Amino acid sequence: MDRMHLNLFTMNAVTHVSPGAWQYPGDRAADYTDRDYWTDVARTAERGGFDAVFFADVRGIYDVYDDDRDVAIERAVQTPSNDPRFLVPAMAEVTDDLGFAITRSTTYNHPYELAREFSTLDHLTDGRIAFNIVTSYLESAAANLGVGQRLDHDDRYDRADEFMEVCYALWEESWDESAVVRDREAGVFTDPDGVHTIDHDGEWFSVRGPHGCEPSPQRTPFIYQAGSSDRGREFAAANAEAVFCSYPTKSGVEEYVADMRERAAGHGRDPDSLGFYPGIVPIVGETEALAREKHESYREAVDVEAVLALLSGFMDMDLSELDPDQPLEHIETKAIQGAVNAFTKADPDREWTVREVAQFAGLGSTSPVVVGTPETVADELESWYTDLPIAGFNVKEVTRPDSLYDFVDLVVPELRERGLLAESDGDTLRERAGGDARLPDRHPARR
Repeated sequence: MDRMHLNLFTMNAVTHVSPGAWQYPGDRAADYTDRDYWTDVARTAERGGFDAVFFADVRGIYDVYDDDRDVAIERAVQTPSNDPRFLVPAMAEVTDDLGFAITRSTTYNHPYELAREFSTLDHLTDGRIAFNIVTSYLESAAANLGVGQRLDHDDRYDRADEFMEVCYALWEESWDESAVVRDREAGVFTDPDGVHTIDHDGEWFSVRGPHGCEPSPQRTPFIYQAGSSDRGREFAAANAEAVFCSYPTKSGVEEYVADMRERAAGHGRDPDSLGFYPGIVPIVGETEALAREKHESYREAVDVEAVLALLSGFMDMDLSELDPDQPLEHIETKAIQGAVNAFTKADPDREWTVREVAQFAGLGSTSPVVVGTPETVADELESWYTDLPIAGFNVKEVTRPDSLYDFVDLVVPELRERGLLAESDGDTLRERAGGDARLPDRHPARR
């Protein structure tokens, strides 16, 4: 059996996906501006055998709930938040193998500039960088960035297709492998014949090139994506190497993986080249009673109104207008389709009310919560890992950093004892995730 892969799913903000947890005794989420907090997280994640720290990010403020931003601001609903890119050098400096997945938007960035940023970080970390591609979903982000109204859902993905086409050309084609010669005697650092323009002229971008950076250890950073709508799934199937999926049930994950593998084959890719990472929320205690007590105390700390503000932004649906006991119906949203699908499609035998969604989503949003002893939690992870064609998990926190400490100190030794969490191989993040240092030949960027 291949080894189980783990990512820590977090955010450079007070609140990520457990609204209200920042008020819990001992929680240090408010230290998100502190360099030492993040270097401690990095050391702990590496000690726990994690492949990477996966940084979520957002542009804009959650102002869909009650058509107002006050709840999001007052309750720290992913506001305030800082740019995750600038944490990477500090965290990389105190680790040797840990990777870093950075969320960036193809809607509000330019591919030439982004390609340069990721190449720089890949150089500085010796190939430990991943790009989590998002298209952005908040209307307030469009207003903040001076582009008027938010682009239509499919237009955002059309732009993303072309955005990645430009990035791939810069990363993979612009510089030959032998272009940099560093010939001191001849006074030639780079052979001009080995550096090429890309001459891209498309609907969204015009980029002549060449890329401003020499090839980094991975050239193209390791690619994450989490498309859930039909259009988003097509984009992920064409581009992603690792796919984040957040469903509360095994059946939801199983359906998603089967669909994505079929779509990847349709893009000429090897379906086995995609690794799937369901979200999981572990709550661990030395005994079952302590774990249950901890879980109940976490539930009591959940800020329900803050959860509804977060979910309203995720779903692009003002949940303040719905009766708490009204069933949540399926909609096609312009925001995060996966947040809707998780509660309307993942378990066809269950009908969720708004109140039930808010109560469930208070601890880790749409991912399953696993409560128990280290053995119980390891049993559940092993069950998902062996029953489903997945690569591993995105581990979500409730309290920070205690949820990470509990998992690393209590669950990781159990996973290692079972042979599930072996030491990683390879120098780059892509290699530690199970591939080669460079993109596989059947990836569209290589073709």
